[in-house]
Amino acid sequence: MPTTPSAKPSTAPARESAGEEALAPAPQSRTGPPPGLLLAVISLCTAATVANIYLAAPLLGLIARSFGLPAAGVSWITAVSQLGYAIGLLSFVPLGDTANRRRLIAVLSVVTAAAMTVAGLAPGLPALGAALLVAGATTVIPQLLVPLVAERAPAARRGLHVAAVVAGLFTGIVAARVLGGLAGQAYGWRAVLLGSAALTVLIGCVTAALLPPERREVSGALLTRIGKGIAQVPGTLTASADLRRACLRQGGLFGVWSALWTAVVLLLTGAPYHFSTATAGLFGLFGLVSAMVAPLAGGLIDRFGTNRVVAAAYTLSLVSVPLFWLGGHQLWALCVAAVLLHAGLVCGQVANQTRALTSTGSPAAANTAYMVTAFFAGALASALTGPVFTHWHWPGVCTLALLWLTAGRFLPHHRPGRR
Repeated sequence: MPTTPSAKPSTAPARESAGEEALAPAPQSRTGPPPGLLLAVISLCTAATVANIYLAAPLLGLIARSFGLPAAGVSWITAVSQLGYAIGLLSFVPLGDTANRRRLIAVLSVVTAAAMTVAGLAPGLPALGAALLVAGATTVIPQLLVPLVAERAPAARRGLHVAAVVAGLFTGIVAARVLGGLAGQAYGWRAVLLGSAALTVLIGCVTAALLPPERREVSGALLTRIGKGIAQVPGTLTASADLRRACLRQGGLFGVWSALWTAVVLLLTGAPYHFSTATAGLFGLFGLVSAMVAPLAGGLIDRFGTNRVVAAAYTLSLVSVPLFWLGGHQLWALCVAAVLLHAGLVCGQVANQTRALTSTGSPAAANTAYMVTAFFAGALASALTGPVFTHWHWPGVCTLALLWLTAGRFLPHHRPGRR
C-alpha cells in the first residue's frame, strides 16, 4: 500500500522513481557520508535545534522568580517561541525548494545561536521574549531537513525515513524538558540558554557541512525569494485538499499537546504537588515514548496508510484528556495520560507530515503550510493556557484541550465524503 492512499495515481510512479534516483549515489556526492550516517546526523541536528523552542517551558518557574513575577504571568514566553517558529516556517522553509540548503542551514544556525545568547543575557522579560521570538524564527532547520529526507527516501520506506527525523525532533523536545529542568535547577536558566546556543551552532554547522552538494540556480535578492516563497504557500494550500486536511488534523493534536504540556509545569510546581523545577522537568521523560512510537508509526503508515494512523492518534489523545483531568490530584493518572498524549501526537505528526509532503509537487511549500498551521495552533493554545489556568485552574485547561481536540477532528476541509 502506498505511503499516502490519497496520492494521485498519475504522479505516484514519478515520485517513486524520483525517490529511488535521489538515493543513487551521484558523482558529486560519492565522497559524502553514507546514507545511514547522514540520516543519523540529520536526526541529531533536528533534536538539538528544536530544543530551543521548548527550553523556556521547564524554566518558567525560575524565570518568573528571577523577574519577581508569578509563574502564570510568564507562560506567554512559551507561546512567543512557538509563534517565532511559525514566522520562520513561513519565511525560510519555502526557500528549501530553491536555495542552497547547506548554506541556509549554516546561516540559520549562527543566527539562532546569537539569539539564544542574547536571551541568556536578557536584563528583563521583554528582551527575553524578543530574543526567543528571533530564535524561534531561525531554528526552523528541522523543517528544511525533513523534505530533503523525504525526497531521497524510496517510496516504500518514506514513512520510516520521515519517522526517523520525527523521532529526533521529539527526542529534542524531551531533552529540552528534562535536561533543561535539571540544568536550570543546578546552574540557572541563563546558563541553560547559553549552553543551547553553543550546541546549536556546533551541530548545525557540522550538519550543513555533511549535507550532499546541491547545484541550484538561484536568482534575485534574498527578500525577493522569501516573498516568492511565502506567496507560493496559499496557492499550494488551496490546490490540495489532502494538504488542508493534514494541516487541520495536526493543528488539533498539536494545540492539545501545547496547552496541556505548558500547564503541566504550572500544576507540578504548584498545589497540590509542589515539585521543584528539576523534579517537574523529569516528568518530561514520558516524552521518550515519542521516540519509540515514531518508527512504529512510520511502519504502520507504509502498511495501512495515513488515515488509520491519524484516527488512532486522535483516539489516544481523546483518552488522555480525562486522565489529565484526574491527574490534577492523582499522579498515576497524569503519568498514563502523558504517555498516551505523546503517542497520539507523534503518530499524528508522522502521518500528517507524510501526507503533506506527498500532497503536491512543491514539498517545501507544502511543509511550510503544514508546519505553520500546526505551530500557529500550538502558539495560540499556549497563549490561552496562562489565562485559563489563572481563572479556572487545571480543570479549565483540560476543558480547553477537549474543545481544541474536537475542533481539530471535526472541522471540515472541503472534501465531501472523506475525513
